[in-house]
Amino acid sequence: MAILDKHAILEKNVTLLAIFAFLVVTVGGIVQIAPLFWLENTIEDVEGMRPYSPLELTGRDIYIREGCYVCHSQMIRPMRDEVERYGHYSLAAESKYDHPFQWGSKRTGPDLARVGGRYSDDWHVDHLRNPQSVVPESVMPKYGFLENRMIEPAHIEDLLKTHRLVGVPYNDEMIENAKADFAGQIDPDGDTDGLLSRYPNAQVRNFDGQPGVSEADALIAYLQMLGTLVDFSTFTPDASR
Repeated sequence: MAILDKHAILEKNVTLLAIFAFLVVTVGGIVQIAPLFWLENTIEDVEGMRPYSPLELTGRDIYIREGCYVCHSQMIRPMRDEVERYGHYSLAAESKYDHPFQWGSKRTGPDLARVGGRYSDDWHVDHLRNPQSVVPESVMPKYGFLENRMIEPAHIEDLLKTHRLVGVPYNDEMIENAKADFAGQIDPDGDTDGLLSRYPNAQVRNFDGQPGVSEADALIAYLQMLGTLVDFSTFTPDASR
């Protein structure tokens, strides 16, 4: 009862309540943040991770613009039901080049962290045109208009430079070749050696099957890449972390 009586003093005194709330938040923040200063790297380096190609990065911006993150998360939790349904749990390194990250807060649709390669390009085209044609119970709206919206890489160098400012390791060569890499990723008959040297395992093909580069091309290129960069058959977590 004595403890409750003392707590009542805090509840009745706004100033004391504010002071003690501040102290609690401060201590909690220090406990969470201070250890990071003694770590050489807060995110474990994982082989295979690379910055997004110009086309993938454009597709990611379209993904964000259309609000896909509202219904789809990109974070598989280390729980049996999640891993069995979606695949290996998500690694922090998989989001280290995301500004902002796409972990999400709810799932109206399935998690997309491992969607890359699970479906064909044609499936994605059909899904964007009419989601219910491939997933009858889907409540997703139609995005067929993306096929008709052609895009030019007029500002792609600026986009890469902006991401470099926040830590994404785009080098001068990547920025200089951004326009060529943007167009080259949908041209399997073109000279893609440079593209693949800068962005290993980038998928090169006409994603929506239509002439030119459409927003659908960019979005599908982004989706088909998700979860494909890390070879989880060879991944071993760093036990020292």
